[in-house]
Amino acid sequence: MSRRVSLPTADDLFRPTSDPAADAPAARKGRVRAVPDAPAEGGAAEPAAEKRPSGRIRHDEKMTVYVTSEELVEIEQVRLALRGGHGLAVDRGRLVREAVSLVLADFEAHGEDSALVRRLRES
Repeated sequence: MSRRVSLPTADDLFRPTSDPAADAPAARKGRVRAVPDAPAEGGAAEPAAEKRPSGRIRHDEKMTVYVTSEELVEIEQVRLALRGGHGLAVDRGRLVREAVSLVLADFEAHGEDSALVRRLRES
């Protein structure tokens, strides 16, 4: 048995992420990536109320959002309340994705009357 460590090549580290299944390094090839079901031929996409955030999958896109220290503390308090009071261990990213999903679904369902439109008009 060789004592040498097998490290990924530069091609594995700096590969495009457009098709992770095809470009994945050997150590990750056995993993299955969660992908939402496509609508059936001629069928419509999911109704707004049934859309779900991506959850725990490998995300290919990144967006940086700046928050105040007070907002960060509130997010952390909600995360801890979910863990302590409801037994849900979620990270901040998942919490934010869930919140964004709820707001977008409400906007899609109610449009002009959505909470998002009302709050943005107030500010």
